[in-house]
Amino acid sequence: MAYVGTFSSPLGDVLPTQVDLPPGNGRGIHLFTVDRDSGAMTAAGVHEMGTSPSCVVANADGTRLYSTNETDRVDNSKQGSVSAFAIDPNSGQLAPLGTVPSGGEGPTYASLHPSGRFLLVANYFGGSVSVLPILANGSLGKATDVKLDEGEIGPTTAVHAPPGSFAFSGHDRTHAHMIQSDPSGRYVIHVDLGLDKIFVWKFDAQTGTLSPNDPPSVSLPPGDGPRHFYFHPNGRWFYSIQEEGSTIVLFDYDAATGRLTSRQTISTLPPGYAGSNFCSEILVSADGRFVYAGNRLHDSIGIFAVGPRGELSFLGYEWTRGNYPRSFAFDPTGRFLVCCNQRADNLAVFKVNQKTGGLDFTEHYVPVGNPSSVAFVDLRK
Repeated sequence: MAYVGTFSSPLGDVLPTQVDLPPGNGRGIHLFTVDRDSGAMTAAGVHEMGTSPSCVVANADGTRLYSTNETDRVDNSKQGSVSAFAIDPNSGQLAPLGTVPSGGEGPTYASLHPSGRFLLVANYFGGSVSVLPILANGSLGKATDVKLDEGEIGPTTAVHAPPGSFAFSGHDRTHAHMIQSDPSGRYVIHVDLGLDKIFVWKFDAQTGTLSPNDPPSVSLPPGDGPRHFYFHPNGRWFYSIQEEGSTIVLFDYDAATGRLTSRQTISTLPPGYAGSNFCSEILVSADGRFVYAGNRLHDSIGIFAVGPRGELSFLGYEWTRGNYPRSFAFDPTGRFLVCCNQRADNLAVFKVNQKTGGLDFTEHYVPVGNPSSVAFVDLRK
C-alpha cells in the first residue's frame, strides 16, 4: 500500500477561519495498491481531509499512520494538528484514532522515534518542534515537550545560490522544517531554514523531553536554508540539503556525543546551471552507495555516488516528469522511487538501477492533486 499526503481544499465542515493558506487540489490522504513487479499504483480510496495532511508517516509495524495537518487551526489558536490512524491489516484502509494539537502553526513534518513511543513534529510556520507521546492503542497524547526556535534570521540571498537566482522561501522568520532522531534514539536533530541552523537535542526516552546538546547547534552558510537531512546507513555520515543554496553538505556524525562536523559542500544542480531553484528531498540508498537530491524549478532528481569516506560525486540527474518535486520515497524493496510532483498534480514512478544508481521512468503516472509525501506499508509483513 501507498499513502499519499496532499495539500487539500477545505471541506464543508471546516470553518473559513481555520484555513488561511491557499486551498490545494488534493482531497486528503490518497490510498493506492502498488504492484510489486512493475511499481504501478492503483487507486484504492481517499480518506477525505480538508486540512492539508501534507506529511504522512507509518510506524515500523505498518499498523498505524500519522499525518501532519498543515492548514488546521485548533481551538481558535494558530496551532495545527496531527492525526493518527489504524491501518486495516487486510485492506490497508484507514480508521481514525483521533487528532491532537501539533504544538505550533503549520506542522509540516513528522517522524517516529526508534522506540516507537513518540512522534516528533516540526511546525514550519510556528518555528517550533514538539514531541507527542504515542499511546497504547496508537493514538496520540498531549505534547510532552515543545521547543521554540530562536536566533538571528539569515539573509534573503543564499551564499551558495546559483548565478542569477531569485530563490527566496523561508528567511522571513524561524521555520522548523524537519525533525528526526539519530539511529540510536539518544539524540534528536531538527533544522530551521530561517535560522540556517541544525539543532541537536539530547532525548529523554522516559519523559519524552528534549535538552540542548553541547554544542546545541551548527550553522550553515547564511541564507542557504537547511530543509531536510538523511543519515547514511553506517550512522557516521549525515547529509543536509539546503533549499535556497541548492547544496548538499556532508557532516561527520559522532554518535557518542551527537556532534556534527561539516566536511564537504556540493551543488545539487548540474555544472553550469543558472537561475532559481528550490531544493526539496534527500535520500540515501539502503546500500549506502547513492544519494538522491530533489530540485524544484529545475524539476530534477540529482544523483550522486558516495565515496569511501562519504564524499559525494555528481553522476547526473533525472527529470521528474512533472513540476515542483516536493518529495520522493523508495518503496519497501528499494526497487522503485515514487516522486510527488506537487504542481503537476501527479506522482511519477521510477525504477532504480541498483548497480548504477540511475532512475528509469516506468511510464507510469498517477494523478493526485498537489501530492506532498508518500509512505509505504507492506501488508504481507
